[in-house]
Amino acid sequence: MNIIWHGQSCFEIIATPAKNSQIKIIIDPFSEELGLKVPKLEGDIVLLSHSNYGPNRGKTLSGSPFLISGPGEYEVKNVFIQGTPSFAGSKKEKERSENTIYTIETEDLKLCHMGDLNQKELNEEQLEEIGDIDILMVPIGGADTVSAKEALRIMAQIEPKITIPMYYALPKLKVKLDGLDKFLKPLGIKSVTPEPKLTIKQKDLSAEEAKIVVLKP
Repeated sequence: MNIIWHGQSCFEIIATPAKNSQIKIIIDPFSEELGLKVPKLEGDIVLLSHSNYGPNRGKTLSGSPFLISGPGEYEVKNVFIQGTPSFAGSKKEKERSENTIYTIETEDLKLCHMGDLNQKELNEEQLEEIGDIDILMVPIGGADTVSAKEALRIMAQIEPKITIPMYYALPKLKVKLDGLDKFLKPLGIKSVTPEPKLTIKQKDLSAEEAKIVVLKP
């Protein structure tokens, strides 16, 4: 499996759920409004976590993907996907909007993408539905998503084997977010070299040591 980050909460996951059967999963494509370079993407499955990822996002995609944009259970081409309801936007109850947390099971790996989550922590029902996670993709930049401090709390709740931070300050990004350092510093990580992609198999996971993987957009 290859996991590629394109900035914000946009990921491209290339998996082989069955022999000689490659599948591409695109999560939260974005438009040029953000200021970042818009990637040209083509996927078999597209996941949208939040209503912000609406009509304009479709311009960045080609092909005729299977679109998932909310909670529920899905099976597409031997990939199992669970959408768990959660909240985005303000933490004030009246100003909250809906967000979908996605878990993806393929290649004997279970991934979790938090989307635009903005909760101080996950509740018991969400944790039970999400279950055991190998790879967690979590926002850390604050604003309308969780802060670095809250992301660390969510990591402690889920206990993934690998965590990939997303949704933080990048050059040319028009949204004001906190930087990566606010997340890494409490973990005792002084410097890190971002990787162009994460190539991973189930046998590569360590049950003893949780890892932080920073990807280059």
